[in-house]
Parts: sequence; C-alpha cells; structure tokens
Amino acid sequence: MFEDPRFAAGTKAVAEAVASAKGFTVVGGGDSASALKQFGLDDQVDHLSPVGGVARVHREGDLPGLAALRQAADRARA
Repeated sequence: MFEDPRFAAGTKAVAEAVASAKGFTVVGGGDSASALKQFGLDDQVDHLSPVGGVARVHREGDLPGLAALRQAADRARA
C-alpha cells in the first residue's frame, strides 16, 4: 500500500534499510520492486526480482545462479 501516502513512510523506511544493508540484498515481489523503483532505491540492492517466490526459495536453500549474482556484485563494488 506504499502508493497511498498514509503508508508510504513505513514502506520507504524499510526499503531504505534494505538498500543500505551491508550484506547481500535480495528483494522479491512485484510490489516490493515497484516500491524500490518509486523511492529511487532499486539500483541499491544486489538482486531485485519481480517474482516474489524467489525470496521464499532463497530462505529454503540457495538458488541456482545466486553465487554468480554475488560474484557480479562483488566485482561491481571493487
């Protein structure tokens, strides 16, 4: 409900916390992706997927290709 100004501040605070996290950040879900884009934070996370299931799968075990994403993020930071 971040589109509603009454709820935007909370969503933005969570998005900013994730974007500034020191760890490898994975955000999944169309609404989450849209919120990050609206707040200009979408380029500050390591992996942004419009598919919400990616976060659930990652918590259950490593995703194929996630190591490659980590390596690419490490190279970009170097």
